[in-house]
Amino acid sequence: MAKIIIIDDEPAMVEVIVTLCREKGHQVFPFSSAAKAVEQMASIDPQIVITDVKMETMSGFDVLRHVKENHRQALVILITAYASVDTAIEAMKMGAHGYVPKPFKIDELQMTVQRALEFQSARQENTYLRKELKNKYKFENIIGSSRKMQLVYNLINKVADTDSTVLIQGESGTGKELVARGLHFNSNRQHHPFVAINCSALPENLLESELFGHKKGAFTGAVSDKHGLFEEANLGTIFLDEVNSMATSLQTKLLRVLQEREVRRVGDNKSVQVNVRVVGATNEALQPKIRDGSFREDLYYRLAVIPVEIPPLRERLEDVPLLVNHFLQKQASPTGGGLKKIDPQAIDLLCRYDYPGNVRELENAIERASALCEDDMIMPGDLPPQIVEFANEDAAKKARAALPVGKSLDEFIQEQEREYIEATLAKFKGAREKAASVLGISMATLYRKLEIKGRK
Repeated sequence: MAKIIIIDDEPAMVEVIVTLCREKGHQVFPFSSAAKAVEQMASIDPQIVITDVKMETMSGFDVLRHVKENHRQALVILITAYASVDTAIEAMKMGAHGYVPKPFKIDELQMTVQRALEFQSARQENTYLRKELKNKYKFENIIGSSRKMQLVYNLINKVADTDSTVLIQGESGTGKELVARGLHFNSNRQHHPFVAINCSALPENLLESELFGHKKGAFTGAVSDKHGLFEEANLGTIFLDEVNSMATSLQTKLLRVLQEREVRRVGDNKSVQVNVRVVGATNEALQPKIRDGSFREDLYYRLAVIPVEIPPLRERLEDVPLLVNHFLQKQASPTGGGLKKIDPQAIDLLCRYDYPGNVRELENAIERASALCEDDMIMPGDLPPQIVEFANEDAAKKARAALPVGKSLDEFIQEQEREYIEATLAKFKGAREKAASVLGISMATLYRKLEIKGRK
């Protein structure tokens, strides 16, 4: 049960929201005056504040500002009948947790409240929200308020300050390395090295030398002893990206490192102890590779002590406006120029695309659009062609699906004709002569078609 303040200058709307919240067992404090709600907020100490945006004396944004300044643990959900993408983005920029347009569905509001409470619970447990982290490796930079991303946040925060081996699974461009760095910089290893390597970028023999090091004379070109990346990452974290591409012979050596916590350089007969946390990443499912013998099953279970699944962007399109806002802010850095705005139609196109390149593709799209747009406003034409074309094809598919298939062609044409005649008559308020003139038919033809319509 949570303490929830509800603010709306329409008593009927307050009553509706009160009923919905009480159905879920919450303690509710209704107000028709925002000023009075703000006045009593300290004594109530709410977890959630639900407020209308448009009110006479004090707007929902004013309430939001007050909460952010004086009650930082409370989450604000804005409700408005004047919904727009710009308003939603502004609300998120100011720190609103949710944004619900009127009229809303009962389960929509209740679910938004539930997600806010789940987020708040996770936030209270997540020490990373109270840490000052380095540069861009804050967990907060893994953007998304969707249910799937909240599950990811909760999991990575719980395991960040442990030594458990983690396997991050997700398509290319979903941000696996950002998660890996977040795990490192939120752990007690943050003051020690973070070493990353893409296992698909090097041939087998060079990758072996890079990971485990080599002794002088071990092979042609080995002119001196070389520490491997496992040794360089001692006391810190090593990130093995695309570990799924590793040759089976190297998989065996990696398994030994995970089991024994020691490495042996190429050409050496001695092992060196290492204290390293291993974070692996794969952009493809490993079970098929296990079945065909190209990936060791015992290595999989050593790597996937904590499996973390990063959802593709197409499965969390509700996060697109937040990500767009984040990338616009990023573009507005001192070297990137002022903050750009984005047209609602452009946001709509972005929210309908399927993103084969995931978050990376969206970021590239915003960077491109920011460079091409005029008057600091990103328009649909500034977006990459594939995004616009995808939206047009999607709209065409929906239009085709809506056609009344099953009727004869004559019936379909007659229906379309009747609808067009009716629409023309409505436009000219029933003036048949004017309608016939615009339609390019005689009055006799118009009357005949109207008679046919009447008989139908």
